[in-house]
Amino acid sequence: MRFVWAVLAFVLAAASFGAGLAQRTVFLGPESAEQTVSVDEELPYLVIDGDAFALRPGAQTLTVRGEGPLYTAYGRTADLEAWLSDQRYNRVSAGDGDELVTSVVEPEVEPTDGTEGRNPQGSDLWIEEQTAEDEIVRTDQLPEGMSMLVAVDGSQPAPSDVSIVWPLDQKTPWFGPLMVLGGIFLVTGLVLYILALRHTRRRRGPIRKGPALPPADGDDDGASKGVISTSRRGRRALVAVPALGLSVGLLAGCTADSWPELGGAPTPTPTPTATATLAPDQQPSSLTEAQADRIVGEISETVAAADESLDIDLASHRLSGLALETREVNYRLRAEIEDYPQAVSIPTGPASIVLPQAVEGWPRTALLIVADEDDTTVAPTILSMTQDDPWSRYRVTYLANLEAAAETPQLAPAWLGAALVAPDSPFLALAPDQVAAAYADIIGRGEESEYADLFDISNDGFLTAVAEKRQATIDSFNETGAETGTIEYAQGANPTPPIALATLDSGAIVAVGVDETETVRPTNEDAVIRFEDDAALSLLTGETESPTGVETRYTDQLFFFVPAQGSDERIRLLGYTSAIQSAELLPEPEDAEASEGDADAPEGE
Repeated sequence: MRFVWAVLAFVLAAASFGAGLAQRTVFLGPESAEQTVSVDEELPYLVIDGDAFALRPGAQTLTVRGEGPLYTAYGRTADLEAWLSDQRYNRVSAGDGDELVTSVVEPEVEPTDGTEGRNPQGSDLWIEEQTAEDEIVRTDQLPEGMSMLVAVDGSQPAPSDVSIVWPLDQKTPWFGPLMVLGGIFLVTGLVLYILALRHTRRRRGPIRKGPALPPADGDDDGASKGVISTSRRGRRALVAVPALGLSVGLLAGCTADSWPELGGAPTPTPTPTATATLAPDQQPSSLTEAQADRIVGEISETVAAADESLDIDLASHRLSGLALETREVNYRLRAEIEDYPQAVSIPTGPASIVLPQAVEGWPRTALLIVADEDDTTVAPTILSMTQDDPWSRYRVTYLANLEAAAETPQLAPAWLGAALVAPDSPFLALAPDQVAAAYADIIGRGEESEYADLFDISNDGFLTAVAEKRQATIDSFNETGAETGTIEYAQGANPTPPIALATLDSGAIVAVGVDETETVRPTNEDAVIRFEDDAALSLLTGETESPTGVETRYTDQLFFFVPAQGSDERIRLLGYTSAIQSAELLPEPEDAEASEGDADAPEGE
């Protein structure tokens, strides 16, 4: 009967080992699942929804095949829909089961001239894009709210040979327990088999003993028996060790996938951290940090090429507003004046601070601070940029050098974004549309200005630079023209609308423009204002002297931190740049009086 139990243990061991090995062989499912995208109509664009990729868990491998150049990009689903709102395109989404469903989406807005065949490559909306010849294979795990765009160039039909592959779960959680159980049965069978052999030998009965041998010197019967007993225990130990070694060998290489998760995965203990949270009514951020770095790199390359060739049309692809206006004048001067200083450059990035507007529609605005990693002596650049519509690129609107001692306020992370503050917002220490005029008043009147207490003027490097420049100009003018002419300064808000993005402490970063004018007039009829030594004035006016005088206008691009209403903080300057914008000869006195009379006349007279 003992042999029967031993054989039964061996059978159970073999069954356990066989069942465990079967999990890794015959019962092991496929490594992946694949579905092919099919379309009924060839169209220039194919959109694969995020829910289509999420049919199964894990990273998805998208394969696109065709002849010639191929293109893929992914971005927010809402952005893809906006970019394609005037196009017909194929859309792949998840069906009711595990199948993909393809449908044709009709345009939501009326197409305009030039929209047909629009190339998606290079759009600032995409988070990542990829081009290749004949085949694109990419593995992604798209975040929620993202979709994939597949195309060629917008004029040719999108590739139709498209497939998605998902990895399948190949865990074998019972392989480990079955192999352990098999090892236990095997050891048990060996023990039972040894015990059965021992019992059988004992049942053979007494064996006739031969004549007793005389004991050796120093030995006795007890010592002899001890030697025999030790030898038998040694044999039993040698039988059991190989069985244990077999079990360990079978379990070698088992991973966590070979064991069941008893009680589920361990739950990490949450640690409280101070993080920004998304308000229930807040719209999504319009830019990611990766997008911003790519965009600022492209802006830097375009503007640098325009600066080198003095091509204002090229610069207009990435600049607008005051940033473009001051560049245009700078190009005119640099084209004619040797060694004339270049306008503020834009480093290639990456951006050290990215504050995008949280918005779904357009226009969209973002604030960036970009440093030159290769030259730490160059001041970082602070800029605002705006995208007018889904089909436009971001263009820099305000551009300045960051002050060396500038202390940036606490800003929201890029994934959260910030609200665009209304120009007349009453929730700031000063409404954005009043900041330029108030600061201009401080430039002219200094501490006597009614707004001086609102601004941190003691640490304002720009105010110091303006005061020193004006005093030096007046001193130089008085050396020769004090008796024959006058020099006057005026300042005021530039008409360009301000841009303001909220900070986490309910304040805002505000970008504005200020115009400064310098007017030089003769004080008698015989006097003449000469400026032949000023190449910029001579070039812009087309003259080297004037009997009536000259007015020069400078435009300042300024970035401020404006605290919330009721805050103890003051408005402080973050960055600035100033450049000459125009120079005009003053009209004759009688022409000036006529112009004033026309200006005072009622409309229509």
